[in-house]
Amino acid sequence: MLRGLNPILSPDLLYILRAMGHGDDIVIADANFPAESMGQKVVRLDGLSATDVAEAVLSVMPLDSFVDDPAITMQVVDDPQATPPVVEAFQNIIEVTADSPVPIKSIERFAFYDRAKAAFAIVQTGEGRHYGNIILKKGVIAP
Repeated sequence: MLRGLNPILSPDLLYILRAMGHGDDIVIADANFPAESMGQKVVRLDGLSATDVAEAVLSVMPLDSFVDDPAITMQVVDDPQATPPVVEAFQNIIEVTADSPVPIKSIERFAFYDRAKAAFAIVQTGEGRHYGNIILKKGVIAP
């Protein structure tokens, strides 16, 4: 146990977050996401929601302030303008927890999968809400 850290941050997840460099992406995925087939490191947090995991990650990881899209979600198939409730929750978490709050951008489903395949790691959660997936780009901590 460590003081000051959200207990959701497992040893494996803390190792990944620390090993990531500036500009690396981490995917926080729902229970339906094909995480294992993406070929990345996968950390499983099956009993937790994606929003709780995103909040825990953002409590220790800065978002990249050098890009326009440090937070990306998947567009709803056949309704790309829709904003699912889980994405609204992600946005609220970013506004409250992130050091550099930004609006979430969304991309088409298969473009999201391509970005996920290139990510540093994927955190598979037990999130049951559809479209409960987000990619966060790691920023830098000023000296």
